[in-house]
Amino acid sequence: QVQLVESGGGLVQAGGSLRLSCAASGRTFSRYNMGWFRQAPGKEREFVVGIYRSGDSTHYADTVKGRFTVSRDSAKNTVYLQMNSLKPDDTAVYYCTAKTSTFGTWDYWGQGTQVTVSS
Repeated sequence: QVQLVESGGGLVQAGGSLRLSCAASGRTFSRYNMGWFRQAPGKEREFVVGIYRSGDSTHYADTVKGRFTVSRDSAKNTVYLQMNSLKPDDTAVYYCTAKTSTFGTWDYWGQGTQVTVSS
C-alpha cells in the first residue's frame, strides 16, 4: 500500500502559479504510476495528468496542456504539479493518486488540496 499526502494549494490570482506536491509513503514509490485529478464544486472529478513509473512518459488533459507540468523525484518519493497561467476554471480540490497497473483503475488517493484562482 501507499499513502499520499498533498500540499501546496492556496489562493492565487488569475495568471499566477502554484506548485503542488504529493509525498508518498513506503519504499516502493518506483512501482507506481502517479496522477493528479481535480474536482470543482458541483462537478465530477476529472483527470488532470498522469506520469508513469519511469517518469519519461506523461499524459495531460487538453485543458491543462502547455500550462501544467508534472514531475517526480524518486529520491524524495514525491510527485510535483507545477501550474502556470492559472485560470479561474482551474479552481478545484486537487487529488494525488497512484496505481501499479498501466490501464487499470487508480487505487490510492490523497486527501486533496484546495486551489482557488481569483479573477
